[in-house]
Amino acid sequence: MQHLEQQQALARQFAQILHFTLRFDELKMTNPAIQNDFSYYRRTISRMRINNQCASEENEVTNELANRMSLFYANATPMLKTLSDATTKFVSDNPDVPIENTTDCLSTMASVCKVMLETPEYRSRFTSEETVLFCLRVMVGIIILYDYVHPAGAFVKTSNIDMKGCIRLLKDQPAISVEGLLNALRYTTKHLNDETTSKQIRSLLQPN
Repeated sequence: MQHLEQQQALARQFAQILHFTLRFDELKMTNPAIQNDFSYYRRTISRMRINNQCASEENEVTNELANRMSLFYANATPMLKTLSDATTKFVSDNPDVPIENTTDCLSTMASVCKVMLETPEYRSRFTSEETVLFCLRVMVGIIILYDYVHPAGAFVKTSNIDMKGCIRLLKDQPAISVEGLLNALRYTTKHLNDETTSKQIRSLLQPN
């Protein structure tokens, strides 16, 4: 908490990255035709090359970049996977930094988001619904990162994140606003299906 208070601008920047990540992946999941469209683009460019009808080079995606894009979009939540991989790599590449430094920071930020959203005094200060969605996306993004970084994950009883409270908070919101976020918890976390996850949490995350 002290670290977050001293680095408020950095914490906000991190929150904005998480918000962008979840928003990007929500759009990707609701536009499944992206991969087919990109495959069509690649086939069209290939035919144009064969017929010597190449588009201008500045508008053409190179083969190397196209391959990387295909691999990127092959993931259900590509941006979240990228962020999770980067966070996991940071932890493994810096063994001198105690893992608790990372997990405690994440769990504290998740708790702050939850308290802001469920406390009428704080929530009444939000001037738009977009601010509520911002906090919800950040909270979910943090939970997923925590689940990847912490050896036992976010769903065990000893987790520093109140998972039951976070899930109930999400389910109290309009379904149209949070279904993508609930799906992110259902399908992109690492430890949800572990034996250590309580039946109550699994039940809470069951689709209606």
